[in-house]
Amino acid sequence: MDDLKWKSCCFTGHRKLPNGQRVAIMAQTEAEIRKLLSGGINRFLLGGAVGYDAEVAKLLFRLKNECCGFKVVLIYPFDGYTDRWNDAQKAEYAKLLPQYDKVIKASERSGREAYLLRNRMLVDSSAVCIAYCHKQRSGTAYTVRYAKAQGMAVTNTAPGMEEDTLLP
Repeated sequence: MDDLKWKSCCFTGHRKLPNGQRVAIMAQTEAEIRKLLSGGINRFLLGGAVGYDAEVAKLLFRLKNECCGFKVVLIYPFDGYTDRWNDAQKAEYAKLLPQYDKVIKASERSGREAYLLRNRMLVDSSAVCIAYCHKQRSGTAYTVRYAKAQGMAVTNTAPGMEEDTLLP
């Protein structure tokens, strides 16, 4: 696993991306991914949430069709975590799911702890993190703070939040 860690990048982000900023956020995310690919990162880990995670998954699968050689891994919190999603979100998830190279379940039990475990697994399995984070109090902010506490480089794609504004 250690060898994989140093060639891996995880993502974390909010469930809602503002429509007026979505294109810019995803353009910056793509630029960061391309930099990482040229620097030897070849494995990308996602948490399977709606919003930023789903947008990044679509971006990664598009890039994967353009240039081979990297893997996309889903680390999801627990079976049934999508049960409360609407039909469109479930359909998008069903379309993305078979495209992942590997799928890992973080916990056998549902609940908040499973989400926290999933977020820590994403970070602990990666060398770098790309985030979309503009809220101090959120699972995304928790993940960003955890990543920074582990000494990980974190790039925040939220406009105006590029600096270390999410340190405790």
